[in-house]
Amino acid sequence: MAAVRCIDLCRTYYQGDQAIKALDHVNLEIEEGGFVCLSAPSGGGKTTLLNAIGGLDRPDKGEVWIAGQRIDKLSKGELAKLRLHQIGFVFQAFNLIPVLTARENVEFVMQIQGVPADKRAEQSKAMLEEVGLQGLGDRRPADMSGGQQQRVAVARAIVSRPALVLADEPTANLDSRNADELMELFVELNQHHNTTFIIATHDQRVMAYAKRVIGMLDGRIVDDSQQQVA
Repeated sequence: MAAVRCIDLCRTYYQGDQAIKALDHVNLEIEEGGFVCLSAPSGGGKTTLLNAIGGLDRPDKGEVWIAGQRIDKLSKGELAKLRLHQIGFVFQAFNLIPVLTARENVEFVMQIQGVPADKRAEQSKAMLEEVGLQGLGDRRPADMSGGQQQRVAVARAIVSRPALVLADEPTANLDSRNADELMELFVELNQHHNTTFIIATHDQRVMAYAKRVIGMLDGRIVDDSQQQVA
């Protein structure tokens, strides 16, 4: 079963009287355990496609399937439940809660899921160690570097072991060393847990880590290539 299927997706935005086709009849299938980059210049459609796959935006036309379930017709409540249990999100701006510690940020999703406190503490500690933040669980975001904050965001996204992780320009606010470390972490998680990753980026360094690169332009897929990863 495919992790993601998109069938004839269309999405149009309007700026005044001007219609902008953010998605223009997009068809896409991503296998379970895939490590895929969506590559496009600004306005090319990669973030819109990522948002449609994650149920953050609805297409005007077409179908979105996640692990055999059609999601584009789900209610807001059903979509929220899907995202909570099946999809992890990593954003460019980290989106950490500033008043919470790193550990509390990682536990946040599990708390909403109703996971008992002792299990939350155990899993958050283990996950922070897995992303290289052992001993930093009591720090708040303001006391951490950009790379450390992004690692907390990754730990939060994957602590509940979602089958699918969506990352939107995750290295945009990182220097080259931290960007490489983040991508190596993504690769490790993909290989060890068979987590499917879809990463929207225009960074060539990020694309070098992907098993598959899908190029977009003006809302259309214009290239789809497999590549060997060292």
